[in-house]
Amino acid sequence: MRSYSIFTILLLCLLILLVDMVAFYWLQSITILLTSSFFKLLINILFWIFTTGLITAIIVLKIKLDDINPRRKHKLISSLYGLTVSSFIPKILFVIIISILFYTNYAFSEKESILIIPLVGLFSGFLPFLIILYAILKAVYHFKIHRHKISFQHLPKSFHGLKIVQISDLHLGSFNYRYKTLENAVKLINNLKPDLIFFTGDLVNNYAWELRGWDKVFLKLHAEINKYAVLGNHDYGDYSEWKNKSDKQKNFNAIEKFYKSTGFKLLRNTSDTIKINGENISILGVENWGKPPFKQYGDLQKALISSQHVAFKILLSHDPSHWQEEVVKKTDITLTFSGHTHGMQAGINLGKKQWSPIKYKFKHWAGLYKLEQQYLYVNRGLGWLGFPGRLGMRPEITFMQLKSSSSVAN
Repeated sequence: MRSYSIFTILLLCLLILLVDMVAFYWLQSITILLTSSFFKLLINILFWIFTTGLITAIIVLKIKLDDINPRRKHKLISSLYGLTVSSFIPKILFVIIISILFYTNYAFSEKESILIIPLVGLFSGFLPFLIILYAILKAVYHFKIHRHKISFQHLPKSFHGLKIVQISDLHLGSFNYRYKTLENAVKLINNLKPDLIFFTGDLVNNYAWELRGWDKVFLKLHAEINKYAVLGNHDYGDYSEWKNKSDKQKNFNAIEKFYKSTGFKLLRNTSDTIKINGENISILGVENWGKPPFKQYGDLQKALISSQHVAFKILLSHDPSHWQEEVVKKTDITLTFSGHTHGMQAGINLGKKQWSPIKYKFKHWAGLYKLEQQYLYVNRGLGWLGFPGRLGMRPEITFMQLKSSSSVAN
């Protein structure tokens, strides 16, 4: 909410009010079916108490935002965000559907429409409300493991069967110190017995103080070979106001220190070579690189310098748009891991087909992509930001096993 002007907030409140006025109008077609005048009055009063309360809370929070403790601020914004979404979407669907049914009277006789249309309209409002409620209370931490096996002709035989786990976009401030919740994901990860663990950015929402106590959880993550991480756009403190540059740098240094203390090797435009039986692969990591307005801290060419002699390269880059702009067809990097999109925390999955509105912003937004012999995997994120829930886009743990085609042939 901080990035929006008071004018934008007032327009949002006006939109909420207009939708609620229309919803209230159609609500009368349902309450008219009640025989008790007391319940009719009670429903009407509660409706407007909620509406005025929500609008007032949004305006007050915007005005008082700078005076609120940062630790409390995120919780208030997220709660209000969830309340607004869970209220606004069901109401607007209710208004649209019941309006269409009443004005077209399609498939109903005049007598039937008196009862059926209001009930259909009511159902159209309650169903999305219950779905959103499930997304907030249950699905938001219903972790899902996405499993993939990929064969590569030039993967060294010594790395045949290499097991990689990728996690991304934790946004630890959103967990509000619910350590046991994330420990459930840690258990799932460790049960996969990974050789490598990759974390592809957005450890925090904005501040290093969000990391308090999380080192004990991160230390439980076990990888046979190593754990690697890169920074995401939220890890630089660019979305916060600082008294001076020194405070911002101290915040950044604390995040770097957290990685070191928990056994993660933070790759900042650098690479690391893993050797087994005289054969090797390179793990490259760049700082965040995104299309404007996202800043481009990443320097891929710098990261490639020390890995030029290695044939099989894996890149960690937070923003998937980096793959299309600087990686594919422009380098010999075989496999890239990204995150950033969260899959918008909302989508539809039908078998192997998936859809989310985020596809209109990011060409590569979730899952595995291939162009000739180069691959990109975009993790859907393990945490959340903004809307405190997930609709059809469960938090993801990626498990990928690499195969050497030459090993299989032999």
